[in-house]
Amino acid sequence: MGFHMAGHLSAKGYEVYVYNRTKAKSIKWLKTFKGRALDSLNELDVNFDGVFLCLKNDSAIQEVLFKSNLIDCLKINSFIVDHSTTSLALVNEVISHKKLVSKSISFFDAPVSGGESGAINGKLSIMMGGGKKNKIRVRRLVSSYAISVVHIGANGHGQIAKMINQICITGIIQSLAEALSFGRAKQVDMSRVMEAISNGAAQSWQMDNRSISMVKGSFDFGFALDLMIKDLNIVIDEASKERINLEVTDLIKKKYQTLSKLGYGNDDTSALIRLFD
Repeated sequence: MGFHMAGHLSAKGYEVYVYNRTKAKSIKWLKTFKGRALDSLNELDVNFDGVFLCLKNDSAIQEVLFKSNLIDCLKINSFIVDHSTTSLALVNEVISHKKLVSKSISFFDAPVSGGESGAINGKLSIMMGGGKKNKIRVRRLVSSYAISVVHIGANGHGQIAKMINQICITGIIQSLAEALSFGRAKQVDMSRVMEAISNGAAQSWQMDNRSISMVKGSFDFGFALDLMIKDLNIVIDEASKERINLEVTDLIKKKYQTLSKLGYGNDDTSALIRLFD
């Protein structure tokens, strides 16, 4: 997703430097967009106005931010926007880091929703946590690839919003998988069924974008179910701290774990319907 998000920034005329731990991806980006690829985050000759992150998990962010010289190359009063889905512990670790504090660097936890198609088309939804400083500046930049940018509240609130988003998504996918499997067993034309009900109360993004591909058994999309397992582990951990029982969410997480063990970890989350086959 970061590939396309950086591309939108470049297309808007911003001076963009890209870095990926897999160098081939940076090279591929340069063949499509205008900018500069960084070979390393340790030997930098640039002072950055801001940094955008879009990484797999907490440890990847710790590696990029704290085990390199990247922060040293950020200007005083600059910003960091993290589009990854992370734990609240990671957010607290970042905002309390002595280098960020000493340089008055603003941090925004700003996870996204909308999948790879949303990134490609510049129609992501962003839920943002952070302070007021640099907020307008950051909102203008992320609007290059987002159709919705909502500042939820203080740092951490963006990640909490993403947790809520994932709870909602998993329930919808489970219900959609059950409904499609029922319709398939009854041998009705599911494309016509979806046409009939998608403009009613049952409508959802998942129904519009994944129902037909689920029936066809096509799961080659952007958000892998292994990543959903990671996200749901974060959600359930936070819920346990509040003594909230997320019964359905926990059940669906275990279903995803079953699929992952069967070798489907890179499938889109809609692959939940495989368990009905």
